[in-house]
Amino acid sequence: MKKLIVALIAGAAAMSAAQAQDTTTPGHAYLGVGVASADHEDGNGFNSDGYKASGKIFGGYEFNQNWGVEAGYTDFRKADVNTATARGETKGYGYYVAAKATKPINEKFDVYGKLGLQNSQRELSIAGLTTKDHATDAYGAVGVQYKVNQQVGLVAEYERYGKSKDFGASPNVLTVGARYSF
Repeated sequence: MKKLIVALIAGAAAMSAAQAQDTTTPGHAYLGVGVASADHEDGNGFNSDGYKASGKIFGGYEFNQNWGVEAGYTDFRKADVNTATARGETKGYGYYVAAKATKPINEKFDVYGKLGLQNSQRELSIAGLTTKDHATDAYGAVGVQYKVNQQVGLVAEYERYGKSKDFGASPNVLTVGARYSF
């Protein structure tokens, strides 16, 4: 995770510096933070915490108003689980790299879709045993953005982190956040 954060910050800084030198380039970098919520309840006999809010960081580069790339990391947080005989917890995370297509609706609103690859891990610890599910799958998202001004935007999106898992957070994630463009 630390490597991803450092890479995002370094990439955004490098792209911002390059953009500052070439004012004819229409592209720009951005960084953002969000609150992501995934359901921790499953159908495998575990009674879990349900929806839990967690953190998300993301960043990307928009080549023009319609096309870009984005990478991000979502922490799925810990959640308590209970069975008829034992208690435990699940935890996990997911990160992604995706192509992004944006369609401006008007001066303030955009809709967008993202498609790429994600890598996620879910871990279940119960009755002294630990099981991990680590997978690389497709990633997809659809969302809307409200532009507060030239640099600041508010986003709301539905994300899908691959296939359904046997335990831990659902791959269906609802996110709200803010982003800053350089």
